[in-house]
Amino acid sequence: MSLFVALDIGGTFTDLVAFDLAGGAIRHAKSSTTPYDLSVGIRRTLEKSGLTIPAIDTFVHGSTVAINTAIERTGAKTALLVTEGMRDVYQIGRGNRPESYNLFFKRPTPYVLRRDTHEIIERLNAAGEVITALDADATAATARALGGGDIAAVAVCLIHSWANPAHEAEVGAALAREASGLFCSLSHEILREYREYERMSTTVLNAYVGPRVSRYLQDLETLLVEMGFDGQLLIMQSNGGSMSPAIARRIPVATMESGPVGGIIAAAEATRALGYRNVIAFDMGGTTAKVSLVQDNEPAIAQGYFVGGAASGHPVMYPVVDIVEVGAGGGSIAWIDEVGALKVGPRSAGGHPGPVCYGQGGTEPTVTDANVVLGRLVADHFLGGEMPLDAAAARAAIEEKIAKPLGLGVMEAALGIVRIAAAEMSLAVRSVSVGRGYDPRDFAMVAFGGAGPLHAGQIARELGIPTLIIPRVPGHFSALGMLLANLRHDYVRTYYKALDACDFTEIDTAFAAMIDEAKGVLAAEGVSADRMAFQRFLDMRYVGQEFPIQTPVTAEDIARGDAEALRAAFDRIHDRRYGHQAVNEPVEVVNLRLTATGAREKLSFPGITATVGGALIDRRPVVFNDPSKPVVSPIYDRDRLGAGETIVGPAAVVEYASTTVLFEGDRLKVAPSGELIIELGRGDAA
Repeated sequence: MSLFVALDIGGTFTDLVAFDLAGGAIRHAKSSTTPYDLSVGIRRTLEKSGLTIPAIDTFVHGSTVAINTAIERTGAKTALLVTEGMRDVYQIGRGNRPESYNLFFKRPTPYVLRRDTHEIIERLNAAGEVITALDADATAATARALGGGDIAAVAVCLIHSWANPAHEAEVGAALAREASGLFCSLSHEILREYREYERMSTTVLNAYVGPRVSRYLQDLETLLVEMGFDGQLLIMQSNGGSMSPAIARRIPVATMESGPVGGIIAAAEATRALGYRNVIAFDMGGTTAKVSLVQDNEPAIAQGYFVGGAASGHPVMYPVVDIVEVGAGGGSIAWIDEVGALKVGPRSAGGHPGPVCYGQGGTEPTVTDANVVLGRLVADHFLGGEMPLDAAAARAAIEEKIAKPLGLGVMEAALGIVRIAAAEMSLAVRSVSVGRGYDPRDFAMVAFGGAGPLHAGQIARELGIPTLIIPRVPGHFSALGMLLANLRHDYVRTYYKALDACDFTEIDTAFAAMIDEAKGVLAAEGVSADRMAFQRFLDMRYVGQEFPIQTPVTAEDIARGDAEALRAAFDRIHDRRYGHQAVNEPVEVVNLRLTATGAREKLSFPGITATVGGALIDRRPVVFNDPSKPVVSPIYDRDRLGAGETIVGPAAVVEYASTTVLFEGDRLKVAPSGELIIELGRGDAA
């Protein structure tokens, strides 16, 4: 039995998807996330799935441990070692002020205090040449002092170590000898790229979250072994690939956004099979909503992001699937501010105690409570009936906390909560489409997450998106995407020269070194040579620009050394992205990048059968647009819908972990592969 399993820990629920390669069967399970001890939720979900744990060949895991550690500031006490004279680089950061008119703007609070920042006597120039030799005795003394104190992790970031890591490697060796109990992060082992502050921030974050992530992964491995697992364990990365636990322990910063990216990968794969090339992936869970753009069936990858927000967050210079996230999920709490305005989120009820309707002690009304009151969420079908919702309690909470203070009826208040949440999520969709020069009407929307199909029709209609796609198992879709992710590792080397002055032999040598390193890593992860692939990129820009554009190149392009052809490729990408190109301006190369992938076994999900009958299971009043006029709407069981069946809204389609709402005029058709393809009507969904 070839059994592949993925488990995704979200803010509210822990999701599991299993695929039997031999029989083609998909199984899934869902349990509440247990933030006090994540292993409890993991064990509960595995037991609930009914899987035979020793039969699992591959187990892929994604979680929010790293990002939560950073945001909650619960990481290890960390020291920072820098070149003499560079002690204040991390404290000062950049001189820009992203929010010029914000009177309360504050720079990010460093994860390392100045008193825990130590200078190392050494110096390199930008070419990697030694100006001041490393003082080995002083370095050893510093390492001994750190090992004997209360420091648990050390970040080492020496100036220009991206060009020559020799001194940094010597510092790492000294730490290993004199302070072996400390978690150590060397900047050149994480990324070999210039921009001193960003590289330092990334290295510090890696060290700060490292001990906690390492303990978590060790506990996970122990738990799985206790349950009889002896297959391959893989950890999901922020870049949309997976990696071994050994790499995840060394570079935990690569797992910061490991949870959400699985759904984006799955959205790209599912829509490729359906013939859609450009889609907007919309994921709404219990805590947040995430949006990402997929073009030509490839998720957008950003080369950096900020932990804590772009304005006052900490930069992480590491590849990540480009996701915009907002605090609007099913568990987002509705509240009234000091001037009497209704707000929704970003505070969330999470999985415990959760929304009021969960009956677990929650007292604050949430988006989920509003949907139950409106009839859009069928209370006795939640999680397939395993967890019936308390509609009366939800109604009472909205009446007491929202409706009465605002002088509204309960239905008006509930509809207002849903509309505000939808408006917040619509802004996120605009930011990845209109905000980047794309017309959302040229895209389809893929909606997933437990609450995604519930709200996507309203958001898509508002933005003029014509087609909505609800994939199979939308409530477990991020976990499903993890089963589809290949092993992946990204490498970068700064190579700063004018394009017409580049030595392409040097570039070829640098790429060869990165490929050799990647081959060793992939081989250690069990990837055979014939399943390895390498994609080369040059980061290029017009002279005078700040940020480069990643331009794909081939080994043949480098071998030919045709600067004009490379420049033409860059011009085309620049024109497509920004609407213009400057063909007479000089171009320079900034970085060399390599993406190394190890192909995993391709999973082929079976289609669904023809109509089995009995899909219409109920008729209930549902509030769509007018709170005083609920519409009696048919309720369908998705598991009983066959290929080719059609439904015209208003209606609701329920399944184990999600509900799809059709407004008046919406037309749903079931694809042979099981997806729900919805052509949106022109009616008002506001």
